[in-house]
Amino acid sequence: MAAQDVLSQTTRLASSSALLQVLFRLVTFGLNAFTLRYLSRELLGVVNVRLTLLYSTVVFLAREAFRRACLSGSTKRNWTKTINLLWLTVPLGVFWSIFLGLVWLHLLEVPDPSVVPHYQAGVVAFGLSAIIELLGEPFWVLAQAHLFVRLKVIAESLSVVSKCILTVILVVLYPQWGLYIFSLSQLLYVSVLVMSYVIYFVMFLGSPEATKKSFPVARMKALLPNLVEDETFVNWKEARLTWSFFKQSFLKQILTEGERYVMTFLNVLNFGDQGVYDIVNNLGSLVARFIFLPIEESFYVFFAKVLERGKNVKDQKQDDVAMAANVLELLLKLVLLIGLTITVFGYAYSQLALDIYGGAMLSSGTGPDLLRCYSLYVLFLAINGVTECFTFALMCKEEVDRYNFVMLALSFTFLCISYFLTHWYGSVGFILANCFNMGIRIAHSIHYIYDYFKDSTYRPLTGLLPSPFLVLVYVISGVITGFSEVFFCCDKGWMARLLHISVGALCFAATIVTMFCTETKLIHFVRSQ
Repeated sequence: MAAQDVLSQTTRLASSSALLQVLFRLVTFGLNAFTLRYLSRELLGVVNVRLTLLYSTVVFLAREAFRRACLSGSTKRNWTKTINLLWLTVPLGVFWSIFLGLVWLHLLEVPDPSVVPHYQAGVVAFGLSAIIELLGEPFWVLAQAHLFVRLKVIAESLSVVSKCILTVILVVLYPQWGLYIFSLSQLLYVSVLVMSYVIYFVMFLGSPEATKKSFPVARMKALLPNLVEDETFVNWKEARLTWSFFKQSFLKQILTEGERYVMTFLNVLNFGDQGVYDIVNNLGSLVARFIFLPIEESFYVFFAKVLERGKNVKDQKQDDVAMAANVLELLLKLVLLIGLTITVFGYAYSQLALDIYGGAMLSSGTGPDLLRCYSLYVLFLAINGVTECFTFALMCKEEVDRYNFVMLALSFTFLCISYFLTHWYGSVGFILANCFNMGIRIAHSIHYIYDYFKDSTYRPLTGLLPSPFLVLVYVISGVITGFSEVFFCCDKGWMARLLHISVGALCFAATIVTMFCTETKLIHFVRSQ
């Protein structure tokens, strides 16, 4: 597949995924706002922090390394061996589910049954849901490698909508069920997700469309583990790369979910405070999840396909290098401007957003400060997502192994900083520690990108330098909206709030107009792709 075709399909995948994530987040936030009126903060804290952490940890440790290794390189490969390798995620998931499930049941503090009933059933259900989801891993990787955009959108949309409908029905009719509600909803979510992929491939394989595309798998039986005569069960190069990524994924999970591990294992916040923190964290991560994550996932595939892993810039096809450098530069500029916009306007509108969303329970206390800090953290997330997706797509096995040692030191440092900052600044300390963590990871990735392109004429890191005039507009907008918050928000009535929103809208419009005038190359890229 030509590099330009890969770019076109990748941008379609990223934009579709972004729109899908918008739907997910909006539905989730609406669901949280609804359940806040029926269920306790403590119950939401256990579900959204502790049980979700169990599920995400099992899934991440079981499949992340396999995904990164199996999505590297061309789609022209021995897919039988790749599929065999991917099925190893299931026994690995069973191991992690049992091991971590026992930890969650016997080593961690058990919530008060009168406040959070059926905790044991919740642990079992969320561990089981992780195993069920891993059954669809070969289907997911095949779809992602061949850029099946519509399949991902439909499968995840159906699963999220099904989960939300069941949750609402059970919350309204049987609020006393406690964790049974979320356990059943989680099991329905993963079941619909996996069945959507299975049904699609049952219909697709052997069809005229599959034949036309020369799809490498012809029958459903080929998607099961298969022994190949006189050949190894798996591709050992992929297996070794998977092992390198596995060591890294263990550390990356600690860094990604570090604050939840600190909350879960060190009990620095009670379950009620964990619930509030998680709601604010979800609200703050809205843009990060529905824009930055799809970009990172989709363009990791693009860079891994266009450039060959482990080769220096001189040994690559120069046309592909030029395209990759141009795309990297524009992606960095895109996420930087989105991050700056969130940081500048998020500071002055955090309290108003929380007051509208959750009332005084969220807008009083540390809630606004949490969201303001998260607005800054979004900027770090934006830059880190793109720089790391390029770095991980190009690192050879030895470089991945070296980076694992960096991640080990960073994981230990991050956990220590999280613990102390939380004792000093409360839940805000978690976000400050995350900013430090992301800053170090960004520095490493920038150093790698600089070294990679230093022997060429391309300088993609210039994407991190916005127009000086645009920076000036950001500064002026931040000052104006900051004064607007002092004078109009948030205890002076709805008329004052509307004035505050109007001031922000005018400043935002001025920023967008300036962006269109100063960043013409980026605007052309977004419009054309």
